[in-house]
Amino acid sequence: MGFLDRFFPKKEILLDPINPGLLINDIHSHLIPGIDDGSPDMNTTIQLLEKFIDLGYKKVITTPHIMSDYFKNTSDIINSGLEDVRNEIEKRQLKIQIEAAAEYNLEPEFERLIESGNILTFGKEEYLLFELSFFDEPPRINEVIWQMREKGYSPVLAHVERYGYWHQDEDKIEELMNRGVKLQLNIGSITGAYGPEVKKAAEKLIKNNSIDFVGSDCHHFQHLDMIGHACRLPFFHELIQQDQILNKEL
Repeated sequence: MGFLDRFFPKKEILLDPINPGLLINDIHSHLIPGIDDGSPDMNTTIQLLEKFIDLGYKKVITTPHIMSDYFKNTSDIINSGLEDVRNEIEKRQLKIQIEAAAEYNLEPEFERLIESGNILTFGKEEYLLFELSFFDEPPRINEVIWQMREKGYSPVLAHVERYGYWHQDEDKIEELMNRGVKLQLNIGSITGAYGPEVKKAAEKLIKNNSIDFVGSDCHHFQHLDMIGHACRLPFFHELIQQDQILNKEL
């Protein structure tokens, strides 16, 4: 069974590919070499960026993990790695821009970072990307959202479609939106790469025009391969043309 067959059942309707570069900017990836579970080295980072260019992207805003018990990154570590990548891009004359923020795990240390102001954001609106546990809803999520907004940040929840404990709770998603949280969706979810329930959740969010940001969540080449396949699916065509998608404004 080939890669295409694993993600597209025979009954899946495939359309002519749409250029993912219409999004212009990717806002969720792991491209700083050697600091999290993304690109392991500079050579891989450059090859991934070349693939982004081939897909039509003009900018990537890469977002390494910050987790106190696993990926103990800091703003200084990320910015130093970003500078190294920018130097390599300039040396190779690649036609792509790269910026950096972070993907913060919602945990007590994250609250301390918010309070201190030592936070990496993206865009003029100070968008702040954060993720949750995939197993249980964090107990203080509402309090942390309020804390982010009080400090002037605009919260962006990473890959909202992947939190299984909300798949049957549409009211929770609406509550997050009402609290001012922007929602980010992984392109790979549309292909079924994270499982059928995640795919179903992604499709429902797209139907409801709930998504604000679209991201690759690129850790490796397979994630970019998923983009090529998603480009043939009706839900990607629908998503990429929705007026509320903010990627183009960054």
